[in-house]
Amino acid sequence: MAPRASWKGYLKLSLVSCPVRLYPATSASERITFNQLHKETHNRINMKPVDPELGLVERSDLVKGYEYEDKQYIIIEDSDLEAVRIESNHTMNIEAFVDEGEVDVIYQDTPYYLAPDGAMAEETFGVIREAMRKTGKVAIARLVMTSRERVITIGARDNGMFVTTLRNPSEVRSTAEYFDGIPVGKPDAEMLELAEKLIEQKVTKFDPKAYEDRYETALMEMIREKLKGHKPIIAAAPERGNVINLMDALKASLGQAKPPAQSKSKTAPAEKKPAVAKPSLKAAVAASKAAAKPAAKKKA
Repeated sequence: MAPRASWKGYLKLSLVSCPVRLYPATSASERITFNQLHKETHNRINMKPVDPELGLVERSDLVKGYEYEDKQYIIIEDSDLEAVRIESNHTMNIEAFVDEGEVDVIYQDTPYYLAPDGAMAEETFGVIREAMRKTGKVAIARLVMTSRERVITIGARDNGMFVTTLRNPSEVRSTAEYFDGIPVGKPDAEMLELAEKLIEQKVTKFDPKAYEDRYETALMEMIREKLKGHKPIIAAAPERGNVINLMDALKASLGQAKPPAQSKSKTAPAEKKPAVAKPSLKAAVAASKAAAKPAAKKKA
C-alpha cells in the first residue's frame, strides 16, 4: 500500500511548476505508548467533552472559538477558514535560495519528503532538484498545512527532495534569559588543549543506529517479563566515581594520569598529619607544568 500524502499541490519556481506530494519523513508508531484504564475493570477510558453547565456533550456540537479577551470568545466557522485563501494553500512558491548552513537548527521543526505527483512531473522535478544539489542551496517557500501557513526549506535528497517546516521567530526564545548569567572568560590554555585532544580521540562518523534508545529497550524487556508473570528486574543506576579536579579528570581521560600505587606491606599506621588545604586550580596547573619539565643534569 502506497504511503498517504500529507499535502498535494504544486512546486513553483518562477514560471515553472510541477505537481508534487508531501509525505511525513518520520514516524512515532514504533514507540511504546500506554492507554489509560480503570484500575479495577481494566476497561479503556474514553475521553468525552464536558460542558461546565450541560455536562457531557456530543462532539458534533463543538465549534471553534478564539479567545480575544479573558473568557470572551468569537466563533470561527469552517466557512470563515475557507474564505482565508492564499496562494500557498495549494502551491509551494519558491521565494528565495540560501546556503543550507544559514538556516539555524533552532528554527527547523518537522521533516517531510517531497516527491513528484505523476510521470509528467518527473522531468521538471528532477531539473529543480539537481540545480539545487549542484549549487548547494536550499529553497525558501511557503505552504498551508492544518489551517496554518508555514515557511519551509526545500533541498535535494537522494532521488527526491527534503522539506522542513520552520518555526516562527516568535516561537523561539531568546538565549539572553538563560545565558547572560554565564561568566565570560578564557579557559586555562593547558586544560583547553587537553579537552581538545580528548575530543580528537572520540571523533567518529555519526551513525544513528549506533545509539539505540536504551530506555525504550529496557521498557520493552520489563513488559515481556510482566507478560510472563515475572516481577520486573530493577536496573541499578550506575555508580558515580570519586570527585576529582578538572585537570586530573582530563589527564585521566587521555590516559596520561596513572592512579598512585598502593603499598601491599602491612605496616603500622602512620601518625595522622594535619589536613592540608587543597591548592587552587591555578596552583594545580602550575605544579603539573613544573612536574612535566625534565630535571636538569648535574655538572661533572
